[in-house]
Amino acid sequence: MKIGLFGFGKTGRAVAAVILSNPSFSLEWVLRRKPLLENREVAEYLGIESSDPGKIYATEHIEFASFLAEHPVDILIDFSSASGVHHYGAEAAARGIKIISAISHYGTEEQKLLTELAKQTVVFWSPNITLGVNYLLFAAKFLKKIAPWVDIEIVEEHFKEKKGVSGTAIKIAEVLDLQESDVNSVRAGGIVGKHELIFGFPNQTVRLIHESISREAFGTGVLFVAEQLAKKEAGQFSFEEILLPYFTTN
Repeated sequence: MKIGLFGFGKTGRAVAAVILSNPSFSLEWVLRRKPLLENREVAEYLGIESSDPGKIYATEHIEFASFLAEHPVDILIDFSSASGVHHYGAEAAARGIKIISAISHYGTEEQKLLTELAKQTVVFWSPNITLGVNYLLFAAKFLKKIAPWVDIEIVEEHFKEKKGVSGTAIKIAEVLDLQESDVNSVRAGGIVGKHELIFGFPNQTVRLIHESISREAFGTGVLFVAEQLAKKEAGQFSFEEILLPYFTTN
């Protein structure tokens, strides 16, 4: 499958490295806002041996419709910003390019746009696209269902520069019928990302913890999602829908 990647920050670079290392996928190009690194080959820049044709392009120097016509892809992966979908969404959907978004926060306008795009193509959005976090969400929902009265605390830890409450923590709070104000945030040092759920029972405590050791975890999650969506028709999909078939004892 041919992949186009939006965003080339720390996470975007880690995701690109995972794609380049997987022979089932081909990284065709990377689009980033700033012209720095423009026309560099991604594999060469990251020091990875790969035959993928991926080059880095600046959005300010291209017209996206023409660019897609010259550089077609099967899947567009977004690790840029919440506004990115306005730049690529309509053109990608019109061509039936599958959209996988890993943006932490979307406003109401962007969420409505994703729903509209899903009428034409496959659209997937997850604030945290790691397999581990989404397994944690499943486990948390089941535990809350068993004991709806249990005390729950959410603690999220991230690198010092991260602003606001993490989108993953907000999603966890929503799933457990809690408020964003119930999330405890920690910002320190070089933490990549850690989420802990504390379930306080009268005579015992259950803790569910997920910690990202490196940002490559996002790349692994992206490719897992891409494989699951390969044969899907137009529609909007979530990680829960993708994982649900695996939660069976048969």
